[in-house]
Amino acid sequence: MRIEKLIEPKLRGGRFTLLLGTGETLRLQPSVVSEFGLYEGMELEDGAVARMKIADGKASAKARAVRIASASGVSQKELRRRLVQKGETQENAGEAVEWLSSLNLLDDGETARQLASDAARKGYGAARIRQILFQKGIPRELWDEAMEELPSPEGAIDRFLQARFRGDSPDEKEIKRAVDALLRRGHRWGDIKDALRRYTDNLDDITEDETWQTP
Repeated sequence: MRIEKLIEPKLRGGRFTLLLGTGETLRLQPSVVSEFGLYEGMELEDGAVARMKIADGKASAKARAVRIASASGVSQKELRRRLVQKGETQENAGEAVEWLSSLNLLDDGETARQLASDAARKGYGAARIRQILFQKGIPRELWDEAMEELPSPEGAIDRFLQARFRGDSPDEKEIKRAVDALLRRGHRWGDIKDALRRYTDNLDDITEDETWQTP
């Protein structure tokens, strides 16, 4: 089997196009073209096309894994899931994740710390941060370590209340809505109550037994 034409990609990072003597067209990653030393007029051995397709699948998964990991903090579990979702096989996705990990470019511990830090900067509390780590596929044994260096939630809650009330003295309904919003953000009732007492004196009758929880 002969390579009749080898067309270079128009865009950087694109695939080469191979036109074979059988009329078949192949699109291959640049790394595969280099690995097999392909060129126009080259005579291919039996089974070469099948081997090139396998190599291209692996190279495609690795290239996609690099793009996903570079664009956002992902765990090994989430990256594997997203690769399969994009059409990569389970085997190629797993190999790509292991490859990135071996290069120290995919570290669940560092990703966990980054996610926790980003969530804290957005004003989220511990419960919401744990939910984010769970959704991102971070192993549970890494959660505590990722969160131990986070600042106290007091500052985030105080800033939220200042922005919410704008220096005014809130009534009971306004306080209730603020409490619900802070609970949804993952803050503890005790921390919220302490912050409210720092802001206003209108909390004398509020106890933890009252219906100050999000529906």
